[in-house]
Amino acid sequence: MNIATASLVPSVQFDANVIEKLSMSGPRYTSYPTADRFTPGFGYGSFLEAQAGLKMRGGRRPLSLYVHVPFCENICYYCACNKIVTKDRSKAATYLSYLKQEIDMQGTLFDGINRVEQLHFGGGTPTYFSDRQMEDLMAHLRRNFDFAPDAEGEYSIEIDPRTVDAARVQSLRRQGFNRLSLGVQDFDPDVQKAVNRIQPAEDTIAIMAAARDAGFRSISIDLIYGLPKQTMATMEQTLSKVIVANPDRIALYNYAHMPHLFKPQRRIAESELPAPDVKLEMLALCISRLTAAGYVYIGMDHFAKPEDDLAVAQRQGRLHRNFQGYSTHAEMDLVAVGVSAISAVNATYSQNEKTLDDYYARLDEGKLPVARGYKLDSDDLLRRIIIQRLMCNFELSTSSVEQGWPIRFEDYFARELEQLREFVADGLVTIEDGWISVTLKGRLTIRNICMLFDRHLQQARAQAAASAQPQPLRYSKTI
Repeated sequence: MNIATASLVPSVQFDANVIEKLSMSGPRYTSYPTADRFTPGFGYGSFLEAQAGLKMRGGRRPLSLYVHVPFCENICYYCACNKIVTKDRSKAATYLSYLKQEIDMQGTLFDGINRVEQLHFGGGTPTYFSDRQMEDLMAHLRRNFDFAPDAEGEYSIEIDPRTVDAARVQSLRRQGFNRLSLGVQDFDPDVQKAVNRIQPAEDTIAIMAAARDAGFRSISIDLIYGLPKQTMATMEQTLSKVIVANPDRIALYNYAHMPHLFKPQRRIAESELPAPDVKLEMLALCISRLTAAGYVYIGMDHFAKPEDDLAVAQRQGRLHRNFQGYSTHAEMDLVAVGVSAISAVNATYSQNEKTLDDYYARLDEGKLPVARGYKLDSDDLLRRIIIQRLMCNFELSTSSVEQGWPIRFEDYFARELEQLREFVADGLVTIEDGWISVTLKGRLTIRNICMLFDRHLQQARAQAAASAQPQPLRYSKTI
């Protein structure tokens, strides 16, 4: 299928009845098992064992690097990220020195197998670092890791358009970044005021223009529906401005109001939130406008132009999903640095300490700041592959699973196939000729479908039901 044809093919179908029926709390599956299964029993020593095993096998796969910068100058009330709000810039200098220490340690461990083809800076606000600090950090990363040439690597950074100007955007490109992700959320001034994020549309659009002038290969923007004071009319206006701005990718998130977990959300008046039926109408509007504008529904809450690498990778069956979301690169070991950052190395997950004090204390001891993690067993690895393929491709060859694993699919997953029958009856899934395929109407329910294959989630629910105790609300709504 060529790009011109791909832009004309429907990529998702909205069905309000199905969404109302299946909207429930559930994981986003940036990993399987999910991070709530990590335990303190997996620590620094466990990570060293995993890394040594990778090196012993002579692993030569390229690496993905993630760098977490937790600082923000101002608080956005909707935010659920791991962040530190401060105007004290000296904290960034202290953090940078410890971050470089962790990079040194990881660089030594991965010496000889340290080629990097993917880099992502997330936060917080990565551009909280000054231009000079970022230059210093990028140089330090390059001393410890072997970066693929610009044409081969995907090097992205999240930015707050309020924190940069055109000159800073040019500098970021010179420092090696070739993809840019901008937080927008909504262009309406009243909505921005309600979430404490004043960001004039013209300023955001100017930064996008500067990024194109600087030669960034891809520009992505984040939007949120369901914010306070949003209406169908304001959503329509925001979408019109977004379409004119013409980003390469769009991440459209459902606002999950969970003030019991995220204190900043307590400043949002629940009375100002759109009603559930209005949120559904907003989602339908977003899907309709974006697909009509030529964007392809990639999955979950992501859209991309047909010629964008994400859409191309999906058509070619190369799409992958990791802690940063959808990725064009095949599965590779992920080395993450910074407070709360999560690595995925040699069939293990490891998360760093979540507070600065604990993060610094571990590094002062000369140890990597691993606080908890998880080692996958064979069943986890099998289910991870299944969930990955469904999330990325909307289809699964059960015969290919049987070729790679010593199982008979219909026996091993008898319970899951039985539960899938309801999805089949609703026209969301088809099962035939060795394939499980998600229909256009079922694509918005992909999280629900994957939840059936999540052994840990099913066990937790069974235990909660047996004890007559409701599960704590840990996840956002699936749709």
